[in-house]
Amino acid sequence: MKLIFRLLSITLFFCYLAGNAQKKVSLFNQKDLKGWYAFEPKTGKHTDASEVFSVENNLIRLYGKEVGYLMSEESFQNFKLTVEFRWNTDPTFVKKTDKRNSGVMYLVPTETPDELWPKGIQFQIKDKATGDFVLLQEVTLNVNGTNTIPGRSVSSKFFIDKEKPVGEWNTLVVTVRNGCVTQKLNGKVVNKGTEATVKEGRILLQYEGYPIDFRKVIIKKFN
Repeated sequence: MKLIFRLLSITLFFCYLAGNAQKKVSLFNQKDLKGWYAFEPKTGKHTDASEVFSVENNLIRLYGKEVGYLMSEESFQNFKLTVEFRWNTDPTFVKKTDKRNSGVMYLVPTETPDELWPKGIQFQIKDKATGDFVLLQEVTLNVNGTNTIPGRSVSSKFFIDKEKPVGEWNTLVVTVRNGCVTQKLNGKVVNKGTEATVKEGRILLQYEGYPIDFRKVIIKKFN
């Protein structure tokens, strides 16, 4: 009987592992913008994202005179998103503003219209604010036991400032599981919330006028 119980326990353990296995997906192939489309207000949606943004030296490079974004074609539900970014300080790159401001959005519903900025949650990338939640188009979270107030754009301050000096590479990690959201920056938890009112959606890389580079965009999907 004990042997049967042990075998059953082992079987259940491996079933648990299988059920929690992760499938790794690279959203950027370091060659082109396949799997993404671009949007900017004046010209709208560009199925060919290279009409707006570029890939150079194995980097996604967002710059130019007009703000906009890259949107993933694929939608995700429960996942771990890892993104590496740095501010591009090369003075030869065209920019709209001298204020460093950008972000990575996630859980952008497929049915939401393209606009600045669509419904979803943003990992803010900004001077003295990198790691903030920005909740867009009525999205809400419970942060530290308190529900955020619905609005067009609502911020929830980071717990700790972990951004590296300008020009260095940063790693952000977002984990989403059944409405629970955790944001990490360079290995430290900088924000956390529960009861997200969006559960599934696409990934979006923001360009808000200051050049920024991305070199890794990876998702591990939870079963």
